[in-house]
Amino acid sequence: MKHLFFLAILITFFLSTNAQTFKYAFVTDTHVGTATGEEDLRRTVKDINKQDDLDFILVTGDVTEMGTTQEIQRAKDILGKLKKPCYVIPGNHDTGWSESGGVDFIKAFDGDKFTFDHNGYRFIACASGPYVRMSDGHIPRDAIVWLDEILKNTPDTLPIVFINHYPLDNGLDNWYEAIDRLRKYNVKYAICGHGHNNQAFDFEGISGTMGRSNLRAKDLVGGYNIVTMRQDSVLFAVKKPALEIETPWRKINLKTTLPPPPLKYARPSYILNEIYPNVEQAWTYHAPANVVLTPAANDSLVVFGNSIGEVVALSLVDGSKKWTFKTKGAIYSSPAMADGIVVLGSGDGCIYALEVNTGKQIWKFKAKAAVLGTPVIEKNVVYIGGSDHQFRAIDLETGDQIWSFKDVEGTIVGKPLLYEDKVIFGSWGRHLYAINQNNGDLLWKWNNGHANRMFSPAMCTPVAHKGIVYVAAPDRVLSAIDANKGTTLWRNKEATVRESIGISEDGSMIFGKTMNDEVVAYKTQSTDPRVAWRLNMSFGYEHVPSMLIAKDKQVFFGTKNGVVYAFDPALRKLVWAHKIDNSMVNTVNVLSKNAVLVATMDGVVTLLKIK
Repeated sequence: MKHLFFLAILITFFLSTNAQTFKYAFVTDTHVGTATGEEDLRRTVKDINKQDDLDFILVTGDVTEMGTTQEIQRAKDILGKLKKPCYVIPGNHDTGWSESGGVDFIKAFDGDKFTFDHNGYRFIACASGPYVRMSDGHIPRDAIVWLDEILKNTPDTLPIVFINHYPLDNGLDNWYEAIDRLRKYNVKYAICGHGHNNQAFDFEGISGTMGRSNLRAKDLVGGYNIVTMRQDSVLFAVKKPALEIETPWRKINLKTTLPPPPLKYARPSYILNEIYPNVEQAWTYHAPANVVLTPAANDSLVVFGNSIGEVVALSLVDGSKKWTFKTKGAIYSSPAMADGIVVLGSGDGCIYALEVNTGKQIWKFKAKAAVLGTPVIEKNVVYIGGSDHQFRAIDLETGDQIWSFKDVEGTIVGKPLLYEDKVIFGSWGRHLYAINQNNGDLLWKWNNGHANRMFSPAMCTPVAHKGIVYVAAPDRVLSAIDANKGTTLWRNKEATVRESIGISEDGSMIFGKTMNDEVVAYKTQSTDPRVAWRLNMSFGYEHVPSMLIAKDKQVFFGTKNGVVYAFDPALRKLVWAHKIDNSMVNTVNVLSKNAVLVATMDGVVTLLKIK
């Protein structure tokens, strides 16, 4: 009898430890906007709704293809038909080309991050960028600040499941910020998308699982994962619509709690700063959100916006905060200053003019969509483009519209060039436009021959000299265009210059940042000059659109890994380099060769002083 009693206990224990606790659907990379994205997602939603034993659904990013308002709404409508709770975060496709700066996604899905508790587990999900620029993956600065608050209120013993679009590796420029925080808590595993394949990972001791894309690809139907949470383990199994669930391909032991790994994992190195001790950060301000723009400055103030809609003014002398102004949308518009007024656009669909010294609003112009483009001010007129397919000229003092060009294909996110009574700008709609500066009439529009809008000349600020406009799109080709006719003079692709160019102070040379280590130079002329010279600066693989700025006989630029470089174009040699953090450096504001104002995607704004 005694033996039977213990046997009953053992059987009960065995059944309880192997009993199914709950299930959820793990859907990722739906890419609504591609050829089959919408249909594949509809099939998945219908399939999920037939399964009564699923408690909720997680959608881990790249919900859409281009992050357009239309794609987001279509995805929202489809996911809205789910009968169980659904939690959604964005991926790089939802944010990198977003025409609203992420505002539409946040409105549609009630946020870009989430946390909830279920059956004794805490699920925590962060957004992923990059936002409105090409760069490495990035967990937004405001999400890291939010994560700190969530973890601070999480008991040490409470099991955590972490959700992100990117894997927690160096595909994220700040992967270590998440891992170093999570490892202090009871994290059982992490899930992600991005790679479109089922794959097991180890994120520095944290078990990781990448899920397959919901797209069908070369198959007849798409698919997703069913995650079965048991007391001792978690199982991942593929489910294709209208088919039986497959055999689990991944099992994680939840009972195993590993001590902190003894290995010392790779972290960004700042040894470069020891090589150039003459470069110092005079002051540094770390914003609570991403700063993906170039700060403006006058003799006393530095002004910039951030991705939670704040406009901030700092003292140029010591970096102390002087005033703030709040908009209702993310800001990716670099401010412009003139006559005591600072102007910028916001993801809330407005263009703001503020008093430089106080931050007091002077006027607000309401556009029909987000305004992510950077303004340029000349002779009391503001020139700025938006996501409502319009480019405008606005009176600086009154905020009244002078003219509007209403035939822009795609979203305007860059900075225009004013040249010979023309306004020249690109968009995520394949074209570079030249319009009459006085009345907004179209003079010409140019494209590089690519039908794919991802090759649009949207992020490269054009430069011009002696009747020729120069631009580099993501097609990795430097193009020279007749400024009066809009015809192609030449296209050079020998150096893989992608979006990042600049022009010498005398206009005689175009500088380009290549995608691997080198800066190249071309003579400004009407026939293809070929590459005049190359300078190996050893910055590694590079793809961020940070323009090259020439001033005081030096050229300055930033890279995706947080480093600012200065080189002498006459001597063709590196002058100095300085690493600020590990995220994208925006186009720098060069005050002089001894003072450079820098902002990085992770929200660091700093004044570099060069002795």
